[in-house]
Amino acid sequence: MRRTDKEITDPALIDWVIRQAVVCRLGLSQGGRAYIVPLSFGYDGRCIYFHTAAEGRKLEMLAANPHVCFELEHDVHVIPHETRACAWSMSFYSVMGTGVVHEITAPDEKVAALQAIVGHYSPRTWDISAADTQTVRVWRLEIAEMTGKKSKDKAAAADD
Repeated sequence: MRRTDKEITDPALIDWVIRQAVVCRLGLSQGGRAYIVPLSFGYDGRCIYFHTAAEGRKLEMLAANPHVCFELEHDVHVIPHETRACAWSMSFYSVMGTGVVHEITAPDEKVAALQAIVGHYSPRTWDISAADTQTVRVWRLEIAEMTGKKSKDKAAAADD
């Protein structure tokens, strides 16, 4: 990372950012074409889980190349400057990484992954049946590497 002053080195803080994020952006590539898609997701501390419809561009690209990148952020807002347009800044936490996506086909594993996704957004425990898994495809992104970054104002807050 070029800006080491903004790097998050604490794995617990990286996990916290992921768990606070609302959207995971997945970057795909096929034959020189790039594609990015926002996803709802779940996270278990090692892998990111997401679901898709039975067909579509995202699935075509995953079939051609399961190596992906991802990005998540939390607590992002603009910091305006009173007198200089080019002095505006952003306040943020972010996590970026790479990994390989695998489809989950075993019914019990699909249920667990879907529970991780729902659990990311809801404090309630939901019953997900094997029948519920028949209408979606479920995926596991095995994280190969990831880094975290925070703005200067977040760095100061983290040190308090």
